[in-house]
Amino acid sequence: MPIRVLADDLINQIAAGEVIERPASVIKELVENALDAGAARVDIEIEAGGKRLIRVRDDGSGIAADELPIALARHATSKITSLADLESVATLGFRGEALPSIASVAKVAVTSRPQSAEHAVLIRIDGGDQAEPQPAAHPAGTTVEVRDLFFNVPARRKFLRTDATEQGHILRFVERLALSRPDVGFRVTSGGRTLIDAPATAAGDVAAQSAARIARILGAELITRGLRLEHRAGPVEIHGWIGAPTAARAQGDQQFWYVNGRAVRDRLLMNAVRLGYRDVLYHGRHPTYVLHLSIDPTLVDVNAHPQKLEVRFRDSRQIHDFVFRAIERLLATNVTSDRLAQPPALAPTGATPRGYGLPLPLATADHGTVGGGWAMAAAVRDALPVPTPASAGDHDQPALAPADAPLGTAIAQLHGVYIVAQNAAGLVLVDMHAAHERVLYERMKREQTAGVASQALLEPISIQLKPHEIDALLESLPDWERAGFELDRLAPDQLAVRRVPVMLGRYDIPALVREVVHDLAAEGGTHHLDAATDRLLGSIACRSAVHANRRMSLPEMNALLRQMEQTPRADQCNHGRPTWTRLTLRELDQLFLRGR
Repeated sequence: MPIRVLADDLINQIAAGEVIERPASVIKELVENALDAGAARVDIEIEAGGKRLIRVRDDGSGIAADELPIALARHATSKITSLADLESVATLGFRGEALPSIASVAKVAVTSRPQSAEHAVLIRIDGGDQAEPQPAAHPAGTTVEVRDLFFNVPARRKFLRTDATEQGHILRFVERLALSRPDVGFRVTSGGRTLIDAPATAAGDVAAQSAARIARILGAELITRGLRLEHRAGPVEIHGWIGAPTAARAQGDQQFWYVNGRAVRDRLLMNAVRLGYRDVLYHGRHPTYVLHLSIDPTLVDVNAHPQKLEVRFRDSRQIHDFVFRAIERLLATNVTSDRLAQPPALAPTGATPRGYGLPLPLATADHGTVGGGWAMAAAVRDALPVPTPASAGDHDQPALAPADAPLGTAIAQLHGVYIVAQNAAGLVLVDMHAAHERVLYERMKREQTAGVASQALLEPISIQLKPHEIDALLESLPDWERAGFELDRLAPDQLAVRRVPVMLGRYDIPALVREVVHDLAAEGGTHHLDAATDRLLGSIACRSAVHANRRMSLPEMNALLRQMEQTPRADQCNHGRPTWTRLTLRELDQLFLRGR
């Protein structure tokens, strides 16, 4: 077959295959155009899950009559004129592909009127065949009507799912857009039923607007149980809401990222959040968040994906670290005090928390070892003074906590597992093992940052890996050295370990190295050495913490409560389980029908 130039209609259909995947893709392109046109309200009507009809109406700036036919041509746009514009694009759309791509696989009618025009203009295009424009009645703004999607491409149409499935994709997309623009009203209807009704939020504080829209779309829990995040560094800013670890979900269906207002599903950003939660999230659970990243447009490439769902950052490592650290710092804030509205005086970053050094009970029974890490656990036990056995009088007379202590005063131990305390708000229950585990873990991490002691091995450990895995490892060799390792290559598939951190003792070094290397290959190599070390410290802390049936005196219990109040991430243990809960006096009164 000779080489030839493809016909325009076939070119448009090929382009449509990249841009228009399903009805939700059509709505994405049309609604983004409406937002770029300055719309304050967008109404979407669908039939048969968008396969039969999609109608998008906005009150934006409209399209001039003489420009409407051009708007349906390929690569026709008002948003960029040069490569410099493309490198700093700030609009949602910019390629000029959406309308011609849609029109090549559907029956399309576009009606538009700018505010200054006396009347609107209607133009129809049927599978690529464009009719002459004609006058029409229409308020200021634009309506695009798309009928019989893929009517002329049956191979594509048969891949569409049921009406309910396609409708679900549409609703999820509109919700995603509505979360990004609380100042714009969104409404979705089908068959006379209103599926989404999100009026524009009242003008005012941006955080308040965002909170109102989140509560409308996702429910109030993310606001009432979540944390507001605001952080800036140079040309990069992050703001939004993240859910408390205890509000994590079984699925990652409430995770929303926006870069300069554009909804994205970016692996780098999602991984940064996941790592930020790594010390506080229960295994198998997914955090909830609505996060916005604002960055100089010249530092991000939005032209990296046909549907503009992914972006590329000029310095991806820096952005990853910025997001990760912002999430980690916010979660490290002692949420205990926020939940009780009585914030204690926290120690400065890097300083020993106030109250540290009070006697804390530590497990005295032999709970086994974690490789060679038992020596480390013993050192931790020795570093914290173990109180002498308490007398009966000590158990009867609780040491009163300061009046502003969020976790209150211990009054009893329940079934050898829980600490029962009371504060001004009501009753507090603490899982003593989970709480002590977190306290020990955070102390061990602080000591680790002071400098890693390492020891040379009498004989190097040889580990067999794939050549490309060793290549990736050696690229991050400075990170390994900071963690206390000395590594080099013996052969294309052989790695030599010549020095290891002292704290590892007889830990299974080959298993640890392989685990980290596989993480590096799978997820881009950010912070996994830290994560592997933290997992080891967490295991040691878990084995060292006070276990069930260890009888504690009231002074010991109160010492643990005070240390919890001064320990980062004290609301969860190292595995993400909650460490405490409470019942307010009002809730207790309701249980006993008091006041009725």
